[in-house]
Amino acid sequence: MAAGRWPINLLLAGAKPLVAACRWCGYKVRTMPQIASSSIDPVRESELPDLVATEALARRLAAVARVGDVIAVSGGLGAGKTAFARAFIRARAGDESALEVPSPTFTLVQVYELPTAPVWHFDLYRLVDPEDAWEIGLEEALAEAITLIEWPERLGPLLPVERLDVALLSGRSANSRRVRVAGHGERGRRLAEALANG
Repeated sequence: MAAGRWPINLLLAGAKPLVAACRWCGYKVRTMPQIASSSIDPVRESELPDLVATEALARRLAAVARVGDVIAVSGGLGAGKTAFARAFIRARAGDESALEVPSPTFTLVQVYELPTAPVWHFDLYRLVDPEDAWEIGLEEALAEAITLIEWPERLGPLLPVERLDVALLSGRSANSRRVRVAGHGERGRRLAEALANG
């Protein structure tokens, strides 16, 4: 395991990466144990063999998300961020196929007033200044909804500290993805643990 893949403070403390079967999909997971400081959160990584597995992960997350939760979905163009968000929103709606879930690439945000909780889906690829996020309703979303954010890095310092990071990375094949999940703060850790234990 390359040293650059884990936080340097864990490596200096002598922590060793753990490898176990992923409870999400049965594939290999690498995680660093949390040691000494409660500010260090474990990172879980898994291989998702195809789009079906990516959508299954999104549905599992949708089942445990609550109002006030922030899910930051990152990855390059074509990584599957919108497909992940679409599966999440449809699962929250209780409708696996009929609900239209367009990508908010041009509108920047799409709001879904669902029976269980509202979901605000942000696609910040075209966001020029992080401060512009306030004008499209970020503050309201954080207070009153489940917030899904594609391209979260565009928020810079405005990215909420309490969040779950879901990074979709290139996998071993054209259709597979590696997913890296990290919970930050109490809410993010709750979501990460629910995924790992579910």
